[in-house]
Amino acid sequence: MNVLLRSLGFDSGKHRLRTEVIAGLTTFLTMSYILAVNPDILSATGMDKGAVFTATALASAVGTLLIAFLAKLPFAQAPSMGINAFFAFTLVMGMGYSWEAALAAVFVEGIIFILLTVFNIREQIVKCIPVNLRYAISAGIGMFIAFIGLKNAGIIVSHEATFVTLGSFTPAATLACIGILISAALIVLRVRGALFYGIVICTIIGIPMGVTALPDTFTPVSMPRSLEPTFLKFDFRALLNMDMALTIFALVFMDIFNTVGTLIGAAAKTEMMDEQGNVKNIKPAMMADAVATSVGAVLGTSTVTTFVESASGIAEGGRTGLTAFTTSILFITALFLSPLFLLVPSAATTGALVLVGVFMLSAIQEIDLSDISEAMPCFITMLTMVLTYNIAEGMALGLISFTLVKMLCGRFKEVSVTLYVVSALLLLRYMLQTPLFDTIASLFQ
Repeated sequence: MNVLLRSLGFDSGKHRLRTEVIAGLTTFLTMSYILAVNPDILSATGMDKGAVFTATALASAVGTLLIAFLAKLPFAQAPSMGINAFFAFTLVMGMGYSWEAALAAVFVEGIIFILLTVFNIREQIVKCIPVNLRYAISAGIGMFIAFIGLKNAGIIVSHEATFVTLGSFTPAATLACIGILISAALIVLRVRGALFYGIVICTIIGIPMGVTALPDTFTPVSMPRSLEPTFLKFDFRALLNMDMALTIFALVFMDIFNTVGTLIGAAAKTEMMDEQGNVKNIKPAMMADAVATSVGAVLGTSTVTTFVESASGIAEGGRTGLTAFTTSILFITALFLSPLFLLVPSAATTGALVLVGVFMLSAIQEIDLSDISEAMPCFITMLTMVLTYNIAEGMALGLISFTLVKMLCGRFKEVSVTLYVVSALLLLRYMLQTPLFDTIASLFQ
């Protein structure tokens, strides 16, 4: 047992076993919605929903175990929200590729990740992010995950004129509001495991409210669905064209910035960061992400990435790989107890997501707001993460604006060579998406 704990970075003199386990439980419950949402999204492409559920749980368990043992960090991995929508609605349903071709693209993307990590290219990309932007990323992610919680509960809804507005106080929205208040009160009262207990209490309260759905005949144990419909179903022939090459390029950058943003944001202001503001063991963490992406494609799911909801477990005190190990075991257990775990409604996790957002918002006070060349890119990073509903887009726009404003001010030395290269590639990515590029390209056809 001691050997296992040491291999996860657990030090009995610094860490508490109960705290790490509760942190892992909290992370799992906060992100367990992916077990229901990911199969629903990917099945729109024609993929077998049961197989995708099994692939989602297994890929999440494998990726999280890799982070636990390789990086000894309390982060969890699962198929990325946002990238799974890109996979289904853009790549397959929009561009007309088969889901087998899309899985092949994800597999190749994972191999590219591995090579970038081995040659320290991803690490150099991480180190090029300015310090103030790192704090902005943390605060922005806090706002983003709070927004996810409010949206999932129906507190914030879409509006034709204003894009978003306050929703009706449905039972789900009401339960979410109760959860926010209960979680806040438990934290103020210094209850250990406050976010976890908040989720459990809300799940129970949701039963008489009709939010927590109890089936007529409840059987908590079931055998996992077969992977056969999606396992190793690749179509590499579709990769031999420029459109797919650009798609893989886009997938690479989306995953890099999702992973980097989450690692930096969630680890900010904890002992998981060194004096220079870099996440400790970030290289093995990124390698875990890279391998998990390829493994996930083999099993039959979209890009696996480090989940922003890991911040909920970190907020509970999780600091070692034992937190991730606990989360991974729960993903494996979910294969057999999926009816039980899927009882937790998304509204019951809203309190945890909002309170984690509050914790992460404190990073704003570390930003140098007196220098507009620093403050403006930070503001763009935080704002666009929420408004685009995408961590990667917020980071990309923040990095581009930082580079450009420094150049316009003649402060060229404040931008690293790596950041110049990254900003140029990101600008190229946006340029390739503009109608103007299509017009110019058509002139050469």
